[in-house]
Amino acid sequence: MQKGTAQKEGYTLRALHCPSCNKKVFHPGDLEELRHFQRIKEKEFRVKLRMVGNSYTISIPKEIINFQEEMQEEMEESIRMCLEEPEKLSIFFSKRLRKLY
Repeated sequence: MQKGTAQKEGYTLRALHCPSCNKKVFHPGDLEELRHFQRIKEKEFRVKLRMVGNSYTISIPKEIINFQEEMQEEMEESIRMCLEEPEKLSIFFSKRLRKLY
């Protein structure tokens, strides 16, 4: 078995690879982190849009923030947000972008 990595749904998973049978064994901690992400990804969160001063605000569910804190030692003080399509708003918690699709 040789140490290596594999990409799955935007995650880099640590893996052991057997060159003779081409089998991969993934690190159990990395697989659990991926499953946790998949559970959150399947959910649809309903949040309130509120007016605060001259800006609108939304509440980010605690479950998403807790997941982000597990992924990053220290969250950025401010997050990045962009309008990607007329009905699609994206929020980025870090400077590094993770391509999920």
